[in-house]
Amino acid sequence: MIRVSHLTKEYGQKKAVDDISFEAAKGEIVGYLGPNGAGKSTTLKMLVGLLQPTSGDILVAGYSAETELLELKQRVGYVPEEAQLYEHLTLVEHLQLMGRLYHLEEELIAHKIIELAKLFDMEAQANQRISSFSQGMRQKCLIMAALLHNPDVLFLDEPFTNLDVTTVTFLKSLLQRLAELGKTILYCTHILEVAETLCPRIMIINAGKIIADAPVAELREQTNQTALNEIFVQLTETTGLDEKTDEAIRIVMEDTPNA
Repeated sequence: MIRVSHLTKEYGQKKAVDDISFEAAKGEIVGYLGPNGAGKSTTLKMLVGLLQPTSGDILVAGYSAETELLELKQRVGYVPEEAQLYEHLTLVEHLQLMGRLYHLEEELIAHKIIELAKLFDMEAQANQRISSFSQGMRQKCLIMAALLHNPDVLFLDEPFTNLDVTTVTFLKSLLQRLAELGKTILYCTHILEVAETLCPRIMIINAGKIIADAPVAELREQTNQTALNEIFVQLTETTGLDEKTDEAIRIVMEDTPNA
């Protein structure tokens, strides 16, 4: 459902994404992990057609991002890292707009809005303007918009940000069920605890390059580490964690600059 070949994105002399290739099959949840600035969000933006690659090929749900971008966009749901919503609209109006952009029938749009608002505990806010929403409410709105048109592939960039524990638990269960029904999910995060419980397969990107791509069990065996956070540190840190912590303590506790 997702096939990426030699994908590169350059900004001047900097390669935000550096010649990466991977595939994700139907019904698979893949965790896409990396430090801040590693290239995670840039990758997702290219996969959904918001950024044009410098080079490389993208195939999503059988459609090429280069020659069939409109067809590709119709089959994906995307939750961006930062909320980009029409704040002057109400929740209902925003979701109506999203449904119409995907050419859904009006009756189906209305039905889905009611049911999704109920499931995400947003019934009371359905006719309030988004400008009045908390960060958690905005995140729920993004997730509902991504699910509204029943996409084949979901691209999720830090989807659990600002959500309460109840919604996080519900969303994890929902994503697992969607995968069982054949949806392909690429989940981009640096929150390792959720990735460890949600994603059977993990990809780690660092400085624009994919440095690991395997099931969690295999990564544990390769690194001789049990916890995903230890695996992550071992694969991405160039400076030892203890030494780095000691240096931070030294700087924080310093009274005067060194001569």
